[in-house]
Amino acid sequence: MAIQSIDEYISEFPKDIQSLMKKLRATIKKAVPEATEKISWQMPTFYLKGNLIHFAGHKKHIGLYPGIEAMEAFKEELTSYKTTKGGIQLPYDKPLPLSLVTKIVKFNIKRNSKK
Repeated sequence: MAIQSIDEYISEFPKDIQSLMKKLRATIKKAVPEATEKISWQMPTFYLKGNLIHFAGHKKHIGLYPGIEAMEAFKEELTSYKTTKGGIQLPYDKPLPLSLVTKIVKFNIKRNSKK
């Protein structure tokens, strides 16, 4: 059966990973309290006038998927992370860059409001 909520998604992971995901989720919610939470592409997603950001647990990292525009806008600040065209790998053994996540989310709010 498919995961229906972010709480359910997070509960599938070990306790230490759940803690990181909860911090990440709280940071995103604080940056954009009016966003809707949903599961999209089988990942926790925050939505406001379009998808703002997704995250997903992997074997050794949390994948954060803010979209190509955000990746380009923040490429200098992301140099210490492994990245793909549309994603950032946040290793489980390093502190989460919560202030950077906040900046990325706020960037995506502006991006979506222009749609």
